[in-house]
Amino acid sequence: MLHTIVSLSIQDIQYLAHSFARRMMEWGEPIPDFETRYPNILESCINTPFQKFNKKFLYKGLEEKAAILFYLLIKNHPFQNGNKRIAVMSLLVFLHVNKKWLITEPNGLYRFAVWVAQSPTEVRDEVVMAIRKFIKKNIVNIADVKGSLIVT
Repeated sequence: MLHTIVSLSIQDIQYLAHSFARRMMEWGEPIPDFETRYPNILESCINTPFQKFNKKFLYKGLEEKAAILFYLLIKNHPFQNGNKRIAVMSLLVFLHVNKKWLITEPNGLYRFAVWVAQSPTEVRDEVVMAIRKFIKKNIVNIADVKGSLIVT
């Protein structure tokens, strides 16, 4: 049975991902107000996973869409600071609204985001594939998650 994949809106990023990152992942390095983001870059990041060519999605399935979203939020720098932390929270919010979750250690997910940030742009396709594999390996149905969704 095919399910419609729900995209993130600017409001989802602002009120969920950005605010969660500020509250839970500040780590002595403040994340500026949402309004300081760079115009149109965030919009491009959240729209790209849903782009079509010849009426076919360029990124098929939830894992591919999640992978390119995570990559673009890190590499395109839509915010003055906190791009990796906001990307981590955005990935979790994106999966949550699509009734999925990642079973992984939170700091491990952040370290993975650091690895993505440090990757050369020349190997973009390989990095996006690695992200997709990571997601595929760790994704679960949200209904199968016991207890709290946030692991501290």
